[in-house]
Amino acid sequence: MPRCSRALLAVVVALAAACQPAPSYVPRTRAVVITAVPLLTKEMQAICPFLKQDFAPGGVLAGKEVYAFVPGTVTVMAGDTLRLTLLNPEDDAHTFVLPGLTLALPGQSRTGTTYVAGPPADPLTATAPRSPCSSPASTSAAPPRSRCPRPDRRSAG
Repeated sequence: MPRCSRALLAVVVALAAACQPAPSYVPRTRAVVITAVPLLTKEMQAICPFLKQDFAPGGVLAGKEVYAFVPGTVTVMAGDTLRLTLLNPEDDAHTFVLPGLTLALPGQSRTGTTYVAGPPADPLTATAPRSPCSSPASTSAAPPRSRCPRPDRRSAG
C-alpha cells in the first residue's frame, strides 16, 4: 500500500474513532452508610454556654435540636443502586428522605434499605449520565478536546 494511502487510512480511522458515541453508562451498586449526627443539642449547653440563651424559651432553638446526616451528599447516576445502612445512635427519632423514599429512623437504630436512583427531578438532587461533551462534566476525567466542539465565543452586538 502506498505511503499516502496508509496516511489517509490512518486519518479516516482516527476520525471514525473520534465520531463514535460516548460509551453508555453502566449503573453500579454501592453500599453507603449514613449516620445521624447531633450538631446542636440541649446537652451541649454545658460545653457551649452561648447555647443556654438559644435553647431558652423564646430562643432561636427553643424546643428544637439540630442534627445532620453524614455524609451529607451522595452522588449517584440514574439507575445506580444504593444499599443504604442508616444509623441513628441518638435517642431521638429522625426521618431520612430521598425522592421516592421516606424512612423513619427510631432512636438507637440501624435501618437498611435499597434505593435505585431515578432520573433527576431537580438538577440539585441527582446527576443524569451525560455525553463527554456535556457541561458540567459528569465525571472527573476530562474527555479529549478533539471530541468536544468549542462554544461560540463571539460577543453579542
